[in-house]
Amino acid sequence: MRAIWTGAITFGLVNVPVKLYSATEDHDVELHQVHDKDGGRIRYERRCDVCGKVVAYEDIDRAFVEGDETVVLTDEEIKSIPQEHDRDISVVEFVPSEQVDPIMFERSYYLQPTGKSSKAYVLLRRTLEGTDRTAIVQFALRQKTRLAALRVRGDVLVLQTLLWPDEVRESDFAEPESSARVTAKELELSAALVKSFSSDFKPGQFHDEYQEELRKLVDAKLEQGDALDTTATFGEQDESGDAEVIDLMEALKQSVARSRAAKSGGTKASGTTKKGGKKAAAKKPAPKKAAGKKAG
Repeated sequence: MRAIWTGAITFGLVNVPVKLYSATEDHDVELHQVHDKDGGRIRYERRCDVCGKVVAYEDIDRAFVEGDETVVLTDEEIKSIPQEHDRDISVVEFVPSEQVDPIMFERSYYLQPTGKSSKAYVLLRRTLEGTDRTAIVQFALRQKTRLAALRVRGDVLVLQTLLWPDEVRESDFAEPESSARVTAKELELSAALVKSFSSDFKPGQFHDEYQEELRKLVDAKLEQGDALDTTATFGEQDESGDAEVIDLMEALKQSVARSRAAKSGGTKASGTTKKGGKKAAAKKPAPKKAAGKKAG
């Protein structure tokens, strides 16, 4: 794997030489745009609005445009910015880890120690572990000043770039209506539902179902061509989009019962219940509905 950046973490007089590697990769099935008539690939040209000619990449500069004003910046001028040549990941402060809001996380990178000794790297890693702190750092990458969080993952230091504060929108518009009232019983049932679904997070048990089905579609198309029957490939799809509207309290009760039954291997989840001070007649368990298949 090729490093995308080489430099050093600096805090105080301590210098930790490192290389930066991307920690994630895209697993999506790549789709291209093609002409629906003949399947030809759609290509995009860099065409000049003034002379109408197609321009080679090496002949392209960048510019700031505002109204009628255009300020052209050459590569040499951009490279002259001092920050562009800074090879330090400078620690600004060490903060309690819980104070870093995950909404600010952008991309993740692994940091590999370089140089003759990895002692300074190990020292920083163990210090972050022992103090339960996250280092807030600044550095330059790809012609941008980056704000980032430096933390520990296993035996490796991880750098997670952060959005700048003005890049995170306020959430006022998404707040629920103040008139919504939640009863103590609803909270109790909701907590019981959370408990029944509680588990340790194991990322390996999850998979990208859409990409798997897309791959299945591509393979079927390769095998069957235009004679492909998507119903035979995926089965009948419920495209009604209509969700059954039921009482919230009843939905909570049924959800808790089903979750408990599933965990106990399908044993009876409930017997008789009392409602309004009277014992309600025992009901036969409602037949389990097949999970509604909605178009993705």
